[in-house]
Amino acid sequence: MKLLIVEDESKTGDYLRQGLMEAGFAVDLARTGLDGHHLAMTGSHELIVLDVMLPDIDGWHIVKALRDAGNRVPVLFLTARDCVEDRVKGLELGADDYLIKPFAFSELLARVRTLLRRGSAPVLADRLQVADLALDLLRRRATRSGKRINLTQKEFALLELLVRRQGEVLPRSLIASLVWDMNFDSDTNVIDVAIRRLRAKIDDDFEPKLIYTVRGMGYTLEAPGVG
Repeated sequence: MKLLIVEDESKTGDYLRQGLMEAGFAVDLARTGLDGHHLAMTGSHELIVLDVMLPDIDGWHIVKALRDAGNRVPVLFLTARDCVEDRVKGLELGADDYLIKPFAFSELLARVRTLLRRGSAPVLADRLQVADLALDLLRRRATRSGKRINLTQKEFALLELLVRRQGEVLPRSLIASLVWDMNFDSDTNVIDVAIRRLRAKIDDDFEPKLIYTVRGMGYTLEAPGVG
C-alpha cells in the first residue's frame, strides 16, 4: 500500500517515512504544503498523513481541495494545536482522524492500519451512512430504516464520531475530549450514560445492533460483516 506524508519538519518527516516503510508501506514524503497538495491531487495513495500547520498552504486547504474534487482518500491529521475548534474544523472539512503532537509512533501506526482496514464511512455529499443508519450532517438529523430519530446536540455529535470512526474502539478518554471537550474523570459515568441513551434510540427498536461495548477498552460502532 502506498501512503503520502506531508510534513515540513525534516526530522519528523524522515522518522515517519522510515517507520512506515519498515512497517511494509510504500511512502511518498512531501516537505511543503504546495508539494503535498500536488502529490495528493495527482497521486494514487491509500492514505495521507497530513500536518496541519505548513509554511505555504496549510493542511486544511489540502483536505478541502481533495474533498471538493470528490477524492475520499482517508486523511490522518497531525497537529500541535490541541483545541476542539481545530479538531472540529478538520473533521468538518473531511479529515478522518486526528493525532496530537507529540505522539508515539506505535499509536500512529495503529491509527493508520485502522483507517486502511475500515476505509472511510460512505459519504454522499453531507451524509454519512452505516447499514440502515443515515446522518444528515447539514440538518443534524439521524434516521434508521427511514425513521427519524430525535437526538440531542451531544447525542448527534457522539453518534457522528462513532460513525466516522466505525470499526475502531474509542476509549472513554477520547470520547470525552472530542465530544465534551473535557479530560476524562474515571469517577464519572457521563460517557456510559450517554452511550446507553444513544443505544436506546439507535439500537433498541432495530436490527441489527450497531453500537458495541468492548469491555475495559471503550465503545465501537460497527455494521454486521465488517471487521
